[in-house]
Parts: sequence; C-alpha cells; structure tokens
Amino acid sequence: MAEHRQSKKRRYIAWGVASAVVVAGGAVAAQQSMAATTWPAQKTFTGRAFDTCAAPSLAAMKAWKADGYYSGAAVYIGGKNRGCAQPNLTNSWVKSVNSQGWKLIPLYVGAQPPCQTGSSPEKISAATATSLGAADAADAVAKASALGMKAGSPIYLDMEPYAITDKACNDAVLAYVRSFTKTLRGKVYRAGYYGFTSSSAKAVATATNKTDLPGNLWYALWDGQDTTTADWPWGKDQFTNHSRGHQYKVNSKETRGGYTITVDRDSWDAPVAIVG
Repeated sequence: MAEHRQSKKRRYIAWGVASAVVVAGGAVAAQQSMAATTWPAQKTFTGRAFDTCAAPSLAAMKAWKADGYYSGAAVYIGGKNRGCAQPNLTNSWVKSVNSQGWKLIPLYVGAQPPCQTGSSPEKISAATATSLGAADAADAVAKASALGMKAGSPIYLDMEPYAITDKACNDAVLAYVRSFTKTLRGKVYRAGYYGFTSSSAKAVATATNKTDLPGNLWYALWDGQDTTTADWPWGKDQFTNHSRGHQYKVNSKETRGGYTITVDRDSWDAPVAIVG
C-alpha cells in the first residue's frame, strides 16, 4: 500500500533502503495446523480490488460499486502502526458495503521490523517477537469481530520493507509472523500477509521453514500488471488455489461516480472477509 499505515514519505524511504479454498502447493505446510478445527467455508474473490488509507463514505462506496471497475476493497481494521483514523469504518459500514456487493479485505498494521528505518509506534524485538505476535493477533481478531467479520475470515498482516539480509532482524520478523499466524488460526481466522517482493514478502515466500507462516500472500510489485500469475516471482506451486493478491499500482487518483479517491490498485485471487 502506498504508506497507508505510516506516512507516504516514510514508505518510500523504507522502500529505497530495503532496495477462496485452503491453499495447495508450497503453502500447504503453513496451513496444516488448521486441520484439527472445523473451519467455516472460505470465501474467495477473484477480480480487481483497491486499498486506500481511510475507508470511504458509504455514498462513495456505492458510487464506485455502480461504476463496476472494482469489486474488492481493503480496509485497515487496526494495529498501532495504522496511519489513518477510520471514522467511517464501523460494524454498520461493513454491513452496508457488504450489501452493496463489495468483497472486503481486512488488513492489520502490526509491529514493524527492528531494523526498519524511521520510527514506528510498535516495533518487534528478538525478545518480544513471539509475545507481541500473539497479542497483536488477538487484537486483530477482536477488531475484525467487532466489525462483523466472522470466524473463517482472513486477516492480512502488513509488513513494510526491511533489510532481510540482516539475519537477526529477519529472524525476529519471522518469529513475530509465526506467532501472529498461529494465534489467528487458534481463533479460527485465516492468515494472510502483505509485503514487498524485494523484502518482506520475499522473506516469507523463500523461508526454508514454512511452519506457521501465512497461507495467503499479498505481494507489492508496482509493475502495472493486473495479474497474480504472470509476474509471480517465486515457485509456480507456491500460494496456489486462490491464495494470492498483487498490489500493482499505487497512488492512483481516480474519479468514479462523481467521487475522487486516491487508491492503490490490486489484482485479487484470495480469501476475503465473511460478513454476517
């Protein structure tokens, strides 16, 4: 996302420094811990989606839905590093846009890497990674539930760019992500992850140990390609069977139905929220 959780300026500084169904293929191991629980049927969506800093008004959402270009929308449900106030994002808003036909993508801006440039209200450390991951996941579930996003919904953890070659930093991030994922699953919410193909997403996709890593990957690669396959940078058997999202364009100022919003564009083929 174009720094919807922190400042846009900081997002690009970080970028420069860093230089629906149960999944199959490479993500199977990450999802095996789900088997012991009876899970609600997954809801998936394939098509165009957008993300923007603050949830738009109901009138804007209605107009944009009528326009027909997008059918999915990501919303920032919580996290101490979330960058925007969300005056519109309420339980009733979620119900209303769901009735309009929108497919919602819950995004949680959790703790950020210890080696990441800039300041964040919440950062991971080696000592706190596991406990912080569990606490943030519990908070994410509480936030999603309060908004009417039911058990079985995915929650996508937002991890901004960092130097994955810094082993201590990368180990702390993966420990946090594993704890977050494991806690989500224990509360019957599916685990997703947003990150960059050059860093945070790469760390998850290329990790040798797949235990308790998210089963759905939303990758940021700003190449302008509306696809989740043609530019997929890792093994073709990874995150298959409706488990990929691709953020392919950022800061796109668009007017639809008389409402102008600056959004990031996403190609989507992955789980979305289950709403009441």
